[in-house]
Amino acid sequence: MNITLKYGSQYRDLELPDDSDVTIMKPRDLPVLDDLGLALDDALDHPIGTPPLEGRPRPQSVAIAVPDETRPAPLKALLPVLLDRLFRIWPDLDPAGVRIVVGGGLHPAPDQAQLARILPEDLRGCTVVSHDALASPMTSFGVTSRGTPVEINAAYGEAELKLVIGMIDPHQFQGMTGGAKGVAIGCASAALIQHNHSLMSSPEARVGNILDNPTRLDINEAGQMIGIDLAINVSLNPAKQAVALLAGEPVAVLKAGAAFSEKVYGLPLEKPFDIVIASCGGDPKDICLYQAQKGLNLASQCAAEGGKILLLAACTQGVGDDHYLNYVRQFASPEEQMREFEERGFRMGAHKAFLFSRTLTRFTVVVDSKMDTKELAECHLKKGDAQQTLDRWLGDVPPGPKPRIAVIPNANTTYFYRTAP
Repeated sequence: MNITLKYGSQYRDLELPDDSDVTIMKPRDLPVLDDLGLALDDALDHPIGTPPLEGRPRPQSVAIAVPDETRPAPLKALLPVLLDRLFRIWPDLDPAGVRIVVGGGLHPAPDQAQLARILPEDLRGCTVVSHDALASPMTSFGVTSRGTPVEINAAYGEAELKLVIGMIDPHQFQGMTGGAKGVAIGCASAALIQHNHSLMSSPEARVGNILDNPTRLDINEAGQMIGIDLAINVSLNPAKQAVALLAGEPVAVLKAGAAFSEKVYGLPLEKPFDIVIASCGGDPKDICLYQAQKGLNLASQCAAEGGKILLLAACTQGVGDDHYLNYVRQFASPEEQMREFEERGFRMGAHKAFLFSRTLTRFTVVVDSKMDTKELAECHLKKGDAQQTLDRWLGDVPPGPKPRIAVIPNANTTYFYRTAP
């Protein structure tokens, strides 16, 4: 039995015995939007929960928040259509007053090479701002009811008309991405991100849940305080094709778009598996270890307690976060790291180590990655060739029933809900 999985910008082929008990946990297919430009124009003609842009007075300044390259949002298709529309509605709008703020939360501010990979060449003379959560000037909008300081990149926060382009994907503790998240996390200060993420210990802070999830509700509230006028969100299938494109009030767009993402990526699980083979879904989902952790977390949700997880994650940009690496390398084991985290409380970087450790203390994990063995070991991860690892695991199975094997081609976005046996 041959299995082909995404690995960075390439693919990996794995062989399993033909008599293996294998289940492919594959996302569902939904119809694909043929023309994103037409879909965006239609969505802007009929925004959800808010009036169209047409009819509003011309703003003195406009800010458009967009994600960095760790999110495969189709910006080269969407931004030209949006900018054309803005200048058609307001022909005398000054392009210098239109700011495109590229936000990635605590990710390093994107450089010119990264910007060129995600943005269209012709930006109509608009200004591009690379967000830096640690160094960018911020505008304060107060504090949420959960105590989160709402501090947003000033290039965005000071604009009169505030727009955001983003994706709606399953998220391991915020339920779903999208809505206000591209601003309230993507363009936020480190203090905002840290306090919001500290709410992830709640049982309701889980993948797929946007109704009573404190981290998600906190983002929604922050977005309302910031005054985001319009969100444009896409839901993508594993091939990065749009199955939905929505525009309107951020919370309304989130709820509508989450239904599409759930149809694609939410799968029933009757019984957990002994061995889980998981690909993050290729670039950019496995662009670095920091991103790949999401795939490990979601894959663990369909593994039997004490089971084995093989994660395919190229990680061409290495670890991806120095705060996490400098923290986790202090500890001799995941258990030691978890004890320290629980004693001292939530900190950014440390939280990612905690999420890794929560999986590593319950399952056997091997990672097939382009990272070197030493760097993975500093993160308490064991490096191994995927095929050799599978052969060894299957060769060690004692006589009796064959192990149940799950293959997850898109582990960063596929999630599971238990059904009655």
